[in-house]
Amino acid sequence: MRIRKIFYLCIATTVLSSCYKEKFIPAGEGLADWSVTTHSSAAVPNYELVFPQDKVNRFDITIDPSDWADLQEDLDNLYGGSSAGGPGGPVTFAEDAPIYVPCNLEFGGLNWYHVGIRYKGNSSLNAYSSGENKLPFRLEFDQFAEDYPEITGQTFYGFPALSLSSNYNDKSFLKEKYGCDLFREFGVPSPYASFYELYIDYGDGPVYYGLYTVLEVVFETVLDKQFGSHSGNCYKPENDGATFSTSGFNLADFDNKTNSGTSGNDVQALYDALHSDLRTSNEELWKSNLEAVFDVDGFLKWLAVNTTIQNWDTYGRMSHNYYLYHDPADNQLKWIPWDNNEAFQDGKQGGALSFEFTELTAASWPLISYIHGVEEYENQFKSHIIDFITGPFEPTKVQADYAYWKSIIQSSVEAETVDYSFINSIADFNSAITTLNSHVETRVTVAGDYAY
Repeated sequence: MRIRKIFYLCIATTVLSSCYKEKFIPAGEGLADWSVTTHSSAAVPNYELVFPQDKVNRFDITIDPSDWADLQEDLDNLYGGSSAGGPGGPVTFAEDAPIYVPCNLEFGGLNWYHVGIRYKGNSSLNAYSSGENKLPFRLEFDQFAEDYPEITGQTFYGFPALSLSSNYNDKSFLKEKYGCDLFREFGVPSPYASFYELYIDYGDGPVYYGLYTVLEVVFETVLDKQFGSHSGNCYKPENDGATFSTSGFNLADFDNKTNSGTSGNDVQALYDALHSDLRTSNEELWKSNLEAVFDVDGFLKWLAVNTTIQNWDTYGRMSHNYYLYHDPADNQLKWIPWDNNEAFQDGKQGGALSFEFTELTAASWPLISYIHGVEEYENQFKSHIIDFITGPFEPTKVQADYAYWKSIIQSSVEAETVDYSFINSIADFNSAITTLNSHVETRVTVAGDYAY
């Protein structure tokens, strides 16, 4: 009996030992290109390499044909149309995010393994309904660590994830990146961005998908670099709750990206302070209470930039495309912009964003209406506008920036093909840059007429 017990104990120990080794494979084991500085969770984010300001980088992505078929089938199920022969059919925006599939990513002669890739976006996926193949993607570098323990903690030079914008509805290709640069230059937290040529091989050899803008993911490295931590709640508001109006406000519309499952008391505190009766009975106390939970001046700086450059796809027009970060340093919620491809242009019917906001009601957009309605805050807003149009958005400086980036990306734009592009010819690109040059002059004039 004693021998039998020892025998079974040895078998159990062997099995457990085998499971333990299988479960706890060291990160990078067996992966030829893996190093601490390039792949590991200990890598310090390399901004100069990943987000260069003097060239276009290149990503080569390889996806197994069966995984590619799953990716297309899922996109078709979520957004409608035919999955055979490329995207098509009417787009319907689904609540579920598209699925991830594994891919291999090559950059600079090195490989990143079993990287998660999925489609992303909202309005930019409209291209799907018209048969366009150039769609936006998201990369998550250790998405499949459970299946492949050796990639646990995998990053791309310290970046756990990256967002690949397709530059939808932007024939200049500059709006997403330059918008990020302007916000950050003016002191508004914003992701770093740079240009990449994207090649995808899903069984028939590499296909040039065109020139993409690659961005940091807000709730990861942006927080560490620009706030010094990512321990606070970071929300991505969507839908009715994102308006902060009394109609439809609910905490369920504030997806907490850093601390899932927390209560959202900080967001509720902002809503309560904003809508307090003190606004009309004791304005000074109302302002004090609001500023205790919300970075009002930071919001006004964002509003000055956003209105001047005319960003149509964010708060004040659309109930999405911004983040809120509860900064542990001062316990204030901070405003972080996201998605600039609909900026730097007049409205679809030729309209212009007004600096007086008379068209925005408190019932729909109270953060703008109530805050801008305070004389002291409006004066701060005007001061920020003046600083912006005489600094980062001064026309001569901006036009020189446009010319610089045009020279950097032109060959990548010219290489795009009709099935993977939002332009019909290089003339569209050149015309779009000319329009941007005129836009900055017009907007600086209008902004100056309001602010001075």
